[in-house]
Amino acid sequence: MRNPGGDPGSLTMYMTGGPVAVPATISGVRDALPETERARFTDEIESIPADGLQMALMRWAMLIPTEQDAAEEELTARLIAGDFSGVTYTDDLGDDEYRGAP
Repeated sequence: MRNPGGDPGSLTMYMTGGPVAVPATISGVRDALPETERARFTDEIESIPADGLQMALMRWAMLIPTEQDAAEEELTARLIAGDFSGVTYTDDLGDDEYRGAP
C-alpha cells in the first residue's frame, strides 16, 4: 500500500483487478470495516504500542471489503489448486519490465 501524493486520508492498495483506495486514518479504517470487526479493531488499536500502530492499521485496512475481493479470492483458490496459468514470474521479466511493474 502507498499514498503516491494523493489524498492524505487514503492509501492505494494494489489488487488483482487494479488499485483500490482505502482509508488511512484510524477512524476511517474503523468506519470501513464490517461492523462485526470494529470492536476488535478498536481494542487492538487502543492498546498497541506506538511502534506497532502503523503496521496494525495497515493490516486492518487490508481487511476492508472492496469491489476487488471476489477476483482476489478466485485467484487465490486457483493458485492453491495448482493452476498457475497466466502467472508471470519475476525471473521471466527483463530488467526494464521488472522495474516498471506496479
